Amino acid sequence: MLADQAAASGSPILGGYAYLAKSSYMLIIFAYKFTERMRRHQLDIRLRAVLFSRPKPIKRGTDVAVQPKSQTEARSQTLVARLTNTLRRAIASGQFPPGTKLPSESQLTETHGVSRTVVREAIAALRADRLVEAQQGAGVFVLEQSALPVLSFGNLDQARVSSVIELLELRTAVEVEAAGLAALRRSPAQEETIFERHHALRDCFNAGAPTSEADFALHLAIAEATNNSRFREFLSMIGPRIIPRAAMREGEPEPDQDAYILLIDEEHRQIVVAISNGDEEGAREAMRRHLRGSQERYRALLREQRKPV
Repeated sequence: MLADQAAASGSPILGGYAYLAKSSYMLIIFAYKFTERMRRHQLDIRLRAVLFSRPKPIKRGTDVAVQPKSQTEARSQTLVARLTNTLRRAIASGQFPPGTKLPSESQLTETHGVSRTVVREAIAALRADRLVEAQQGAGVFVLEQSALPVLSFGNLDQARVSSVIELLELRTAVEVEAAGLAALRRSPAQEETIFERHHALRDCFNAGAPTSEADFALHLAIAEATNNSRFREFLSMIGPRIIPRAAMREGEPEPDQDAYILLIDEEHRQIVVAISNGDEEGAREAMRRHLRGSQERYRALLREQRKPV
């Protein structure tokens, strides 16, 4: 308006002041928008660093400063196994008959003196064994043993690499689609569970603890995030043995095992990130790379076993 008045008056001095005032206003607006954009960019970087950071694996026997953390992580896994076995025995003994509701998460935490994370991991293990079933908003209930699905993979021999490859091909057909659906349908709570399972698996890697159960729990969480119970039922029917670890053979040099662990962790990270971003095709492709990569590793192992002496 000031510029219009200056133009109308024909005064060069007033026109100059008006031009400076308008320029200053535009600079202030530009600076504000630039500062706000940078603030959001820095916040996004920090948030992604928290969610998707990959901690360095512990180098066994060399990094003394982080050994207490490894012991804590290993102890957490021991607590999970202990609570899982306690609840499993209670169900088998009839303390919790079929159809009854297990104590709540807070009650189990208080009774057994463990964290909520330990309770969740133990319940996940029971669900994987089809001993209990979670009903949204109602709690966790004990299943009828007679209602358990009959495993139809009776001739699956985990000692034979060919059987492992066959199972990996079957998993690829199912889990690639599961990853895509999870990216589309996951709830915030299910997404959080996927992150928790991924970090629990990393904890096992870093502690040098067995990883099959934690790995299976991650894949099961992705199947649950499809919100199609058939995916979860399929994985539960096969059980944790869908996660073979033959590539980490006894006597294999430790650097090779560490490289294998880093590779698997990165493949899992890509799957989790794609699901979290809602990237349907990205999640499918990441899961496909993960499972087909496993097939190639086991085929290489099969070729090694067939080398002439």
